[in-house]
Amino acid sequence: VPEHVWRINLDVPEEAQQNLSFGAADRWWEQTDLTKLILASNKLQSLSEDVQLLPALTMLDVHDNQLTSLPSALGQLENLQKLDVSHNKLRSLPEELLQLPRLRSLLVQHNELSQLPEGLGQLLTLEELDVSNNQLTAIPASFALLVNLVRLNLACNQLKELPADLSAMRSLRQLDCTKNYLETVPSKLATMASLEQLYLRKNKLRSLPEFPSCKLLKELHAGENQIEILNAENLKQLSSLCVLELRDNKIKAVPEEITVLQKLERLDLANNDISRLPYTLGNLPQLKFLALEGNPLRTIRRDLLQKGTQELLKYLRSKIQDDGPGPSEEPPVTAMTLPSQSKVNVHAITTLKLLEYSDKQAAEIPAAVFDAVGANPVATVNFSRNQLREIPPRLVELKESVCDVSLAFNKISSISSELCLLHKLTHLDLRNNVLTALPEEMEALRRLHTINLAFNRFKVFPSVLYHLPALETILLSNNQVGSIDPVQLKGMDKLGTLDLQNNDLLQVPPELGNCENLRSLLLEGNPFRTPRAAVLAKGTAAVLEYLRSRIP
Repeated sequence: VPEHVWRINLDVPEEAQQNLSFGAADRWWEQTDLTKLILASNKLQSLSEDVQLLPALTMLDVHDNQLTSLPSALGQLENLQKLDVSHNKLRSLPEELLQLPRLRSLLVQHNELSQLPEGLGQLLTLEELDVSNNQLTAIPASFALLVNLVRLNLACNQLKELPADLSAMRSLRQLDCTKNYLETVPSKLATMASLEQLYLRKNKLRSLPEFPSCKLLKELHAGENQIEILNAENLKQLSSLCVLELRDNKIKAVPEEITVLQKLERLDLANNDISRLPYTLGNLPQLKFLALEGNPLRTIRRDLLQKGTQELLKYLRSKIQDDGPGPSEEPPVTAMTLPSQSKVNVHAITTLKLLEYSDKQAAEIPAAVFDAVGANPVATVNFSRNQLREIPPRLVELKESVCDVSLAFNKISSISSELCLLHKLTHLDLRNNVLTALPEEMEALRRLHTINLAFNRFKVFPSVLYHLPALETILLSNNQVGSIDPVQLKGMDKLGTLDLQNNDLLQVPPELGNCENLRSLLLEGNPFRTPRAAVLAKGTAAVLEYLRSRIP
């Protein structure tokens, strides 16, 4: 790099030596400091420490050179926001790099890095990190601290596993792990609530990972793995998916449940071992691209496959009609539906003591459902996945026998007094509703030992829970709870599991450490500073011990 480039802020330009009159554009004495320096696609083998003479730089681009190392003076460029050192021959990154307080984008792809600095997590402002096409075998644990990271590219390395701590990256939208040696994906990654695009192509996965909390996941690319089974449960969690790419695997069957992916636009199942397709695939309303070539399909002629997606879907839909109405063809249940139409499983009531009316998108539970109970004792009620806006008043008729009630995935905004009369209740599932509070009358539920309130709208910890002596499990993740009372929690002798992930806790009271009965305390995804992610990752016992050490 020519010497005067480094000195451009310091040296007076030569025209200043001459006595000339200057136009507005040439007023060198008003010159501001250099903010962007692009030295890309040259033959640089080293960068001078003189880079520190350009403290105003916000962007430095030296990609596509022959650099084997970087100057430690880079650490003094405290205004630097973007650093591109990709396509070089770097074997390591200088520790000084970790001092850059404003760095938002760090691009180091296509180098010869075998490891990353342990302290990389100190770059708290980082939003984009690309370390693809290196020789990395592991990811530093401190990665978990990069809570502002939006895009992370780990493709084409030698990673055998991903650290579970990545789940703390609550802003991450795009994660690319293509072409590594991954055999599994840590189950904790499933809590990455912002994740939209996940690339897992060309690894060694044997099954599709589970993603219960990735409600925003739009693209999942898992082609060229060794996946054999598509699990129906896993598919149910991916309701926002637009792209599902599973080509070149060993999948033998596509479950009927694929129809829960109502937003699916692209489905690539080419080169698998699929012999038959569920006709209900034809009912996916948004599907524009379906690839099936290279499968031993028996039910579909090859010429049909070549006619394109729309013809194929039309054929599948025509087969549904031939088979008579499938499960997806039930008339929608409304308040006007006649008893004969509402399907009540009387067999389940008498033999399993189960009253089920779920997944019907019903605004209310038809009277026929309750009428069917008769004198039979019902222990379990499942009214989940409907459009209920209130607790069905007739539930109270079951109060002498019912102990397990699920009203999950509805639109319930408040709890009526009827529910508080179910004195034998032990399990209550109210997740994915729009609740903001629980009534004090719930204190009557003396036997309740598990309550699921995840994905609601609680801003405060419902105080009535402190007064339920039998409670063993409280699931309150994905709400907006701002604080908890450790003294009252300590009084709950039976409480073993407390899930407060993805709430708005700004601090964790140290006295919570005294709740020694807790076997599982989940706090990830909250905005508090301490305990840090590294402590949380060590598990509940370590967190409680850490909190006790902080009690004044």
